[in-house]
Amino acid sequence: MTYSSQKELQTLKRKLDQVSQFGCEAFALLFDDIESELSKSDKEVFQTFGNAQVSVTNEIFTHLGNPRFLFCPTQYCSSRAVPTVHDSEYLNTLGSKLNHDIDIMWTGNKVISKIITLESIQEITEVLRRPPVIWDNLHANDYDQKRVFLGPYSGRSPELIPHLRGVMTNPNCEFHANTIAIHTLAYWSRCSLDSKVNSSISADIKLETENDEDTNADSLPQECCLSKSIYHPRMALKNAITEWLPEFSIEKEAWGPITKPQPQVTMVMPIIPIIPSINTCMSLTTTTTTSTNAKTVTLPEVNTTQLQALADVCSTVNSSSVNPIANPIMNSLVSPTKVVTNDDILNPISTCVASNIELPKKIPISIVSVPIMHAKAVGSDVDSDDMRDSDTEKKTRKLKPVAISDITVKAENCDREVLPEVQSSKVDSKLEEDIAIDEKPVEPDSTGLSTDNLSPVSAGNEPMECSSSLTSQTSPKEDLAKMLVGANEDVVMAESAAVGEINNTMQIESTAPSPLSPTEMIDAGYKPSIDGAKISADDLYLLCDLFYLPFEHGSRGFKLLNEFNWLKANAHVLLEAKNKKNHSNETLCKPEVSEWLQRAECFSSLCNSVQELLRKIASCENKEICHDLFSYVWDIAGALSLLNAFVKWLRLGQFPANVFSYTQGTYTWFSKGWKEAFMSGDQEPWVFRGGLIADLQRLMPVDSGNDLFLYKLPELPTTEYHVMRPYTHLDENCVNDVCTQQLLSLAGTEGNHEGLRLPENLKDLIADYLVGPFITLHPEFCIVATDDASGKIVGYTAGALNSNTFLRDTSMCWIPEMCKKYSKSLLEKSCDFTESKGLNNILSVMINDFHQYNIECPTEVSNSYPAAMTAALLDDALGQDYGIAKRLVTVMLATLRANGCFGVHVRLPAKDIGIQLAQHYIKLGFAEVYRDRESFTYLGRRF
Repeated sequence: MTYSSQKELQTLKRKLDQVSQFGCEAFALLFDDIESELSKSDKEVFQTFGNAQVSVTNEIFTHLGNPRFLFCPTQYCSSRAVPTVHDSEYLNTLGSKLNHDIDIMWTGNKVISKIITLESIQEITEVLRRPPVIWDNLHANDYDQKRVFLGPYSGRSPELIPHLRGVMTNPNCEFHANTIAIHTLAYWSRCSLDSKVNSSISADIKLETENDEDTNADSLPQECCLSKSIYHPRMALKNAITEWLPEFSIEKEAWGPITKPQPQVTMVMPIIPIIPSINTCMSLTTTTTTSTNAKTVTLPEVNTTQLQALADVCSTVNSSSVNPIANPIMNSLVSPTKVVTNDDILNPISTCVASNIELPKKIPISIVSVPIMHAKAVGSDVDSDDMRDSDTEKKTRKLKPVAISDITVKAENCDREVLPEVQSSKVDSKLEEDIAIDEKPVEPDSTGLSTDNLSPVSAGNEPMECSSSLTSQTSPKEDLAKMLVGANEDVVMAESAAVGEINNTMQIESTAPSPLSPTEMIDAGYKPSIDGAKISADDLYLLCDLFYLPFEHGSRGFKLLNEFNWLKANAHVLLEAKNKKNHSNETLCKPEVSEWLQRAECFSSLCNSVQELLRKIASCENKEICHDLFSYVWDIAGALSLLNAFVKWLRLGQFPANVFSYTQGTYTWFSKGWKEAFMSGDQEPWVFRGGLIADLQRLMPVDSGNDLFLYKLPELPTTEYHVMRPYTHLDENCVNDVCTQQLLSLAGTEGNHEGLRLPENLKDLIADYLVGPFITLHPEFCIVATDDASGKIVGYTAGALNSNTFLRDTSMCWIPEMCKKYSKSLLEKSCDFTESKGLNNILSVMINDFHQYNIECPTEVSNSYPAAMTAALLDDALGQDYGIAKRLVTVMLATLRANGCFGVHVRLPAKDIGIQLAQHYIKLGFAEVYRDRESFTYLGRRF
């Protein structure tokens, strides 16, 4: 507005008068995210931008009769204060000239602040000459479609309360996702001390519980319970889950397709350099309150040499996309529909980040995993301490040897777990200064905030500090106990020469916890009973862990990251066992192989528990909650299906000894400085777009694969999903059927392809031509997708590492057999093959190609795209899950990359059916790379 225009001022007054007549008694003027330059006419009246805003606000305040009034400044956080909070002319003008009965909103150090300290509140109070109203964005998620925040209110000490005029919070976009935020904030508002303050209570809790193996919330001694005045985030989360759980059983209907309220934005790789902030707060909602550490912590610094490379990363879907795309971000502080694009920013952010962006040689990071934790030494390995047993409890454990023959994947047609039966070590888990993740909440009819319900194991650590046994998913099977062996000796993994230079070898525990506790060992083939179909408190703990807070993942989120990375880094031990099987009569695996298999099974169990959570949310009686949460859980379940399938493939041992050098990745959670920058709070969280889902996806060894992670959401919640696993020889007929059905569906465009039937002697011709050589010569590079309910194979991808070698072997071993199976005399009756003339031509070409086989891969293709592949998917499966085709290809590319291959191609006929097949691959990110004169088209992609 033009601040000096009386006409515009009168318009604003009339508007607020109209609102007042409706009964409104409290008002606000929000000047956030607007131009800070005065117009020419305003400069003639007002000395500064701050004076203009003060003049308008004071006049409106007086006109309305001095009601309750809020003012949001343009510089509403420390990072936007120019030059600093203390020296900001704008903030000082507000403090001295704005009516002192008007409250001023403040978001903390950042737009989204990890910690709000007492010192920072005292500083802004001094400048504004009044206590601020905290406008908290901790749980706001409108800047990221992949994230919803279900963690407890934390990072703000209750000691702030006397120093504040009030607290408001911005919510998640989804209504029902705010239950945790509202309940934990309400709990916080009733407290006066942070749990970190009373360290003596924490010490007492630890002493009383550290030797109890099976301690849970219900069995802890009552005398250790926290006082009503002490706030602990995990305790608040426990009580909030207790209150939230009954909501899932209330019958409510919801209509329409599932949509996400955030604007569509392209997921980008995190860019570590500080970029201009964009306000991403959503809508004004429930008034709530805030907490923080009272002490200012001096942050250590880390070198950022490797982070410089991150500035070169851009979020192109494929290499041919060069046009910059403005990423819209909702600015709902002003209007729920206003969108800010890159072009609207005074200093726009380049879409393709220039490589000359300079990072400081050091950036401060917080080595404290969570705001309320006790600080650790700078040199300590925070990540390794997150989930390992305490030093006093690190006793060596014996692992039952596993037969070498068990390493190979068992042949199954359904998607049951193909891991061999291995035994898990029972871990004597250290109960740290936190509530255990698997503790049982109080019954729903009890008071959620009652101190009688508070667990004594609550005064210290956040979930990142929990030991491995704390990340549990209780299995209903009572025979899990027999899967455990005594925890007497710790397995020290032998060093491998192949990865000797890698700081992630078996003897390093920093990237993963010990084998899971009994409650985490869920049978992969377990199907829930009808009674177990309802969502439980443990399910909600898991849900909250997966979608925790902007600057941290929950404990089981960390476990998923750490376990997968550990399995990748130590997969080489399977090669040693495989070689021993081939050159020795010894039939038992080394302990390190047993540990790998054991942890692979535990990882698979945790992935399956997320799939089970997805089913329960999809079938819960409260469809409103289902519509709010289903898309997020569906996203992360899809990401985990990729990782789980890759781990199953690693069990085959079909990779070189230096596999980790190919699969490690450059820009992942485990890259130097990455998680430190993420957890420090020094960057706004939208810099790290995607949250845990993106961190999991980036662990898949597929570069330039952003397009493969963009999926269309199901329109309605569904309990049906597909699981991927390595191919076995028993799958041959099913794979052949999928291949045949796909081509028949393409050939039957003029009518119903169901009417097309192949003669008995030609029923396998299509599969023998398209996929037969792959699954016969290279079955190790075939991945199948199965329907979880029926076990039926609905799709596959098959590949060969070196196309030249593959074509040579095909010519020598496969083609002669096909010439015998399909004699040339069949061509004499080609018109009678089927009722479709087009299909008859296709079959005739296939038979003729067998007898005139002379195919060579052009050097233009083999040099850049050495691997070959093929893929097929049933139409019915694609209708249920739009992302299954991309996920199949992603796993295939990962298996090729694990063998040092970075490019793949498909060869298709240039006419007829080849054109339709080409469209299928183009949707999967392939592009035409070569077209020869003999009517073949080659599509390729790099990864």
